[in-house]
Amino acid sequence: MTVALVTGGGTGIGRATAFALARDGASVAICGRRLEPLAAARVEIESTGAECLAVPADVREPEQVEGLVDAVLERFGRIDVLVNNAGGQFLAPAEEISLKGWRAVHRLAVDAAWEVTRAVATRSLIPNRGGVVVFLGFSPRRGIPEMAHASAARAALETLAASLSNEWARYEIRVVCVALGTILSEGLEGYGADRIAAWERSIPLGRLGTPEDAANVIAFLASPAASYVTGTTVVVDGGVDAWGLAEPPPRAG
Repeated sequence: MTVALVTGGGTGIGRATAFALARDGASVAICGRRLEPLAAARVEIESTGAECLAVPADVREPEQVEGLVDAVLERFGRIDVLVNNAGGQFLAPAEEISLKGWRAVHRLAVDAAWEVTRAVATRSLIPNRGGVVVFLGFSPRRGIPEMAHASAARAALETLAASLSNEWARYEIRVVCVALGTILSEGLEGYGADRIAAWERSIPLGRLGTPEDAANVIAFLASPAASYVTGTTVVVDGGVDAWGLAEPPPRAG
């Protein structure tokens, strides 16, 4: 039995990823700060016949991380797959990002992801000699206007994934980063219709991504089918990073 832990698993990409992993036969643990969406996701996942544990937890707090890992190990006995999905950011011109705002983004995207990863690795992955860790990055990978703080944080996760893959390969632990483009989920709605439409126009495939687009790739990378994939970043963005230009790509007439 494979056991997967997905942070931020009550909504959006995290929820879709939990479903995809459960579909592939994993028992799933999800965590998040809001109890209601966690409970709803758990009920829906369990309705498919999969086992699901929902744990309210703020992964920015080390003691809550330890409690989360305690709960998962008590229920399932092990953790084989960790998906570091929890994150958050806000739009702001670079010169207006205060130190407090910078630290808030990095605390969740980088510090919390590392704390969860360290706890899961030392308490399950390394002792059991195997497993998969997934971090979520951003595309375009060269930086995003008004998201200097978040782009820097997500770039850190790419190099963290590569570094850990080098160190933990001896334990047969694979570590990858999935760099996501613009995904149409609950978190995107707050940016406004005009901005979302502009982002959509920049995508060569001509549409926004869905949580399932991200989840299916993550589930593949966590599966035995990807057993030779580690230490790299997989870009899931409809071609934005490859396009690389500051104007909309051409459309068919």
